[in-house]
Amino acid sequence: MKNRVQLIGHVGNDPEVKSFEGGKVANVNIATNETYTNKKGEKVEQTEWHRIVAWDKNAEIIEKFVTKGKEIAIEGKLSTRSYDDKDGNKRYITEVVVSDIMLMGKNV
Repeated sequence: MKNRVQLIGHVGNDPEVKSFEGGKVANVNIATNETYTNKKGEKVEQTEWHRIVAWDKNAEIIEKFVTKGKEIAIEGKLSTRSYDDKDGNKRYITEVVVSDIMLMGKNV
């Protein structure tokens, strides 16, 4: 099996874009919603948040066209990394590294 993720969701914050020698990186969070009916027959909506990281060309697309509330579709791979916080505690982050992005909705 291949490490592959496809998501369609709404952007929860304006992108954070950083330029550095050799490229550009953009970070943004997107929300995906799933609706189901529980055992009581009630309609329930569940929202999941996903941290998205895009490099170079995809970062430029995000910087130019993506804002809070915009609907986007992304394809990429899951990546997990760790770091030590200021108190010395090990923290883990799972994010989707974008390989392809599609702008959706109005004003595309």
